[in-house]
Amino acid sequence: MDQRHNDVDRYYSDPLPPPPYVVPKTNSKSIAALVLGILSVMIPYLGFLIGIVAIVFASISLKEIKLRMEQGRGLAIAGLVCGIIGTAIYAIIILLLLVAFVAFSSGEISSTY
Repeated sequence: MDQRHNDVDRYYSDPLPPPPYVVPKTNSKSIAALVLGILSVMIPYLGFLIGIVAIVFASISLKEIKLRMEQGRGLAIAGLVCGIIGTAIYAIIILLLLVAFVAFSSGEISSTY
């Protein structure tokens, strides 16, 4: 009983205060992924390339967030989703333009009038 009493006294008489809570920093690549993901949806035709960069930044930042215990997971996921949407939209538009170009140009080549 005496040993437990000494441990309790030592615990309460410790002169060092507990360390302050440090807020983990937000991963900067996740912020960049979100900005690039939004830009990929907004900027015509270049959005395809910007979306690919946003996807790369988002995947790197998700790995870093897990490894370093940082904040910004939601930002990285939002950047990833926006990057995928921007890339898909402009990939479809570019594909439709190529198909239309090939369809109209092949009609002119085959006519021999």
